[in-house]
Amino acid sequence: MTETISEPWGLSVFGAGSVRVEPQLVRVKLSVDVLEPLPDKAFQEAGAAVARLREVLRGHGIPDASVSGSRLKLSSEYSGYSADRTFLGYRCQASYVIETEALDDLQQLIVDAVDAGAHQIDDVDFDVHDKPALRDEARRKAVAAARRKAEVYTEAAGVPLGTVLHIQDVDSESYELRQYRGHGGGGGSSAGDLAPGMVEVSAGVVLGFSLGR
Repeated sequence: MTETISEPWGLSVFGAGSVRVEPQLVRVKLSVDVLEPLPDKAFQEAGAAVARLREVLRGHGIPDASVSGSRLKLSSEYSGYSADRTFLGYRCQASYVIETEALDDLQQLIVDAVDAGAHQIDDVDFDVHDKPALRDEARRKAVAAARRKAEVYTEAAGVPLGTVLHIQDVDSESYELRQYRGHGGGGGSSAGDLAPGMVEVSAGVVLGFSLGR
């Protein structure tokens, strides 16, 4: 079977760009999670854990403004289903997101938070302050990559590359960009400790060019 282009008009290429920088801050999402047989006991134990956690954070120099959290939530906890369903007690939870620039103190901060009663660590995310500026740099790299690709195609085809007719932004979480980033993206943790990796900011673009004659 011969593949044909139903509406030939020019050249369309995808380009991706990425910027990798040292992280400047970290956000830690953690939760206080208490299970007790009585609701008032659950509230009491969870409230005490939250108070201890607040003191730990202040001791690490983290102001209240850098901590976003939820109110205590109470729910009934069961195990099993239908006739085998067993009441376990009342679960009281509160989640917090902590932001700090003290990356060297991160491991001790988490240890102290767990000791205070925040036994559930949900996420550790390294980030930078001026991500929009880095995204703009990544977009410039994406455009340059798309143009280089277009020049290779037209040179191989023996036709001159024309002007840009179409520019389409590609979402940073799209399949194409995830394929481009592969296994090297993000500012995750290294094996064995919480040492930050590089923060990667990516962008993608589709450029449509006319073809000269």
